[in-house]
Amino acid sequence: MDTQRSKSQSYTQLPTPHHAPSANVEAAPILALTQDWQSSVFGNAIALNQSSLADIAEDAGMAIGVTDPCGTLLWTWSSRAMRTSAEQVHFVEGGQWDLQSVGTNALGLALHTHTTSCVYSHENAMQSVRDWVCYATPIIDKITKQYYGIVNLSTKYKKHSILGKLAVERCSDIILGTLQCIKQDRLTIHAFGTPRVSFNHQSLAITHRQIEILCILALCPAGISLDELHYALYGDRDVSSKTLKSEISQLRHLLNDHIQPRSYRLTCEVQCDFITAEQSLNSGCFSTACNLYKGNFLSKSDSPFLRAWRESFDARLSYHIHQSHDVEQLLALVQRAPDRIDAVERLLDLLPVSSPYRDKISSLLML
Repeated sequence: MDTQRSKSQSYTQLPTPHHAPSANVEAAPILALTQDWQSSVFGNAIALNQSSLADIAEDAGMAIGVTDPCGTLLWTWSSRAMRTSAEQVHFVEGGQWDLQSVGTNALGLALHTHTTSCVYSHENAMQSVRDWVCYATPIIDKITKQYYGIVNLSTKYKKHSILGKLAVERCSDIILGTLQCIKQDRLTIHAFGTPRVSFNHQSLAITHRQIEILCILALCPAGISLDELHYALYGDRDVSSKTLKSEISQLRHLLNDHIQPRSYRLTCEVQCDFITAEQSLNSGCFSTACNLYKGNFLSKSDSPFLRAWRESFDARLSYHIHQSHDVEQLLALVQRAPDRIDAVERLLDLLPVSSPYRDKISSLLML
């Protein structure tokens, strides 16, 4: 694995290609939002900062929007100069602004690369926003690396400013600052690649079995009985229920009693890379799922429940990999997970014979 990773990291990143929407789209599709996001820590942070964010947009004559991890706008506000135009192109709550839906745009590129992006008028794929200049940046917790979504500022081309990138990054910092201040216990689970678990930004030194228990509870937010949890974790193996109860007791102590008894359920804010990736695939946002993927989900787990989830997710991810035409995205995926043979094979299908990457990519198949 180390040999594969060292070889894959030698690739030079390709420039981001122009992305065109699947049809002559003049407005973003609108998706129905659930109310769950408003009661989340992220939703609370947005609500607490709406006035400050709107003031920034108003002072610059811009439209501002904040999305979920998949590029769906959760909240927007527009200055008088931008309001009518923003409504016409569906820069409104529920608007879906990923690259697949509307082609090249700043929000979609920030979603794709997880870096600050600026797109000038003629670079926008949609004709209806060819007079816009847009700035977008991801909202990523600097400590936990948790990715929340994208914040975007847009204005008309004649009013664009060289300070646009600084302004949108300031908006992201405002939201992140509030997220740090909200007093709510938070469990963060990274289960792709090397598993890591933290509680309120403090790393937890727990066993692999305890990580499995937390992942099962995260995937069963409505709660799960002791017998159901026992089978999900151990299957038909002869393991005492007392052993499981002891594991749960230790976890409950570490999580400030945030495991509800009887119908076992996590009662704190829970953030999981694998659940966000699954939701991204559900929304057709392959780029977000790809960015979150750092390797197999709990590759050492023999839990029947988690093994079934892993196989299902891998099959869905593999399908999207074989449908992808984004060479840059696939190269980045292979850099993070060089044992992802389906991505290697897809790259060989896409790269021209003369490509300098072919030999390096082909070598991964022989390791």
